[in-house]
Amino acid sequence: MSTDSSTPDFSTTAIHAGQDFDPTTGAVIPPVYFTTTFVQDGIGGFRNGYEYARGGNPTRDALQTLLAALEGGDRAFSFASGLAGEDTLLRAILSPSDHVLMGNDVYGGSHRLVNRALVPWGVSLSTVDMSDLDAVKSHIRPDATKVVWIETPSNPLMKITDIAAVAELAHAVGAIVVVDNTFASPYLQQPLSLGADVVVHSTTKYLGGHSDVLGGAVIVGKGVQVRGESLADKVAFLQFGVGAVSGPMDAWLTIRGIKTLAVRMDRHSSNAQTIADKLVGHPKLNHVYYPGLPDHPGHELAARQMKSFGGMISLQLADGAAARKLAESTKLFQLAESLGGVESLMCYPAEMTHASVKGTALEVPENVVRLSVGIEGVDDLLGDLLAGLEQV
Repeated sequence: MSTDSSTPDFSTTAIHAGQDFDPTTGAVIPPVYFTTTFVQDGIGGFRNGYEYARGGNPTRDALQTLLAALEGGDRAFSFASGLAGEDTLLRAILSPSDHVLMGNDVYGGSHRLVNRALVPWGVSLSTVDMSDLDAVKSHIRPDATKVVWIETPSNPLMKITDIAAVAELAHAVGAIVVVDNTFASPYLQQPLSLGADVVVHSTTKYLGGHSDVLGGAVIVGKGVQVRGESLADKVAFLQFGVGAVSGPMDAWLTIRGIKTLAVRMDRHSSNAQTIADKLVGHPKLNHVYYPGLPDHPGHELAARQMKSFGGMISLQLADGAAARKLAESTKLFQLAESLGGVESLMCYPAEMTHASVKGTALEVPENVVRLSVGIEGVDDLLGDLLAGLEQV
C-alpha cells in the first residue's frame, strides 16, 4: 500500500476506479448496460448525458474512468480494437503533409495502418531505431513531424526506448508523443509521467488478460493540444462521429480483467525472468531477447522506467527452419497470434504478427520466435520449451 494515504496503491485503483456499487440495489459489481438508446425527459432532456449507445454507455464510461486512473491521464477512450483506437487518434492529430516518425520495430499492424491507410491520404512516414537518440533527432522534421510513435519494449525484439529523452526531442518541434504501452501495461510503466502525451493499448492483451475480449484504448494526458484545440476533445468527437466504440460486454470483460492486472503482471514477469535466465547459453539459441537480462542493451534503462521487465521474450535460433520447428513443437506454448493472456503462446512473427512488413526494412528476422509467457507453473513452461528445443 502506498505510504501516501491520498494516493491509492495501483491494485486498489484497478479494483475500485469507476466501479461504485449500484445505488439502486447495492450490487458490488455495477451492472452491464445492454441498451442502444436512453429515454429522454422531454426533447433534449438527457439523463446524465446519455442519448444513444455510440455516444455513451455507462459500462464503457466506467472502463474509460478506470483506464484514465491507471495511466494517470486526463481522459480515456475505449474502442472496438487497438487499431481502431490508433486510427482515431491519428485522425485527430494529423492532416495531409504531416509527418509521423515511428520505431522500426513496432507491431506490424501499427505500421501498416500508417503506411497503407494514412500515407495515401498525404501523410509521410519514417521509421528509426528509437533506442538511438541521435538517429531519432536526425529523423525529426521540425516543420512537419507531428507524431513520434514509441513502442517500448518493442515488438518483437524488445528494444527499450528512453521515453523522457525522446519526448524532449519531440516536444522541441511541437510533436505529439504517443507510447504504445501494450507490452508493459500501466502496472509496469507509466509513460505519461515520463513525458509522453498519449498512451495507447490493445486492451485485448494484458489489460483484458484472458484472451476472450477484443478492444483498444487511447489515454490522453492533461492539457494536450493540437493546433490550439484540446486533443481529448478531438478524440472524443471522432470516437462518437466515426463510431468504432467498444460494446458493453467487451467493456465489462476488460474491467473484470483489469482487477487482477497487478497480480498477473507480477507472475508474468517472474515467469519470464526465470525462463530467460535459464535459456541464456542454450546451444540451440543464438540469442535471448529480454530486457531483464543484464546484457540486454536497454536493461538499465528498463530498470529505471519499468517496475519489472514484463512477460514477453523473443528467441533467435540458427535459421528460419529451426524457428519454425520450435514454434510447432511445444504444447503449453500454443502456436497463436496475440499475447498477454493467462496462457502461454508462441508466435512466429515473420509469417504471423509482422507478415505485413515482410520484404521491407522492417521485416522481422525469420529465425526469431516470440513468447508470451503465461502464469502457469514456471517449471512446466520451462520443461515445455526445453522439450521443444530438443526437437530442433
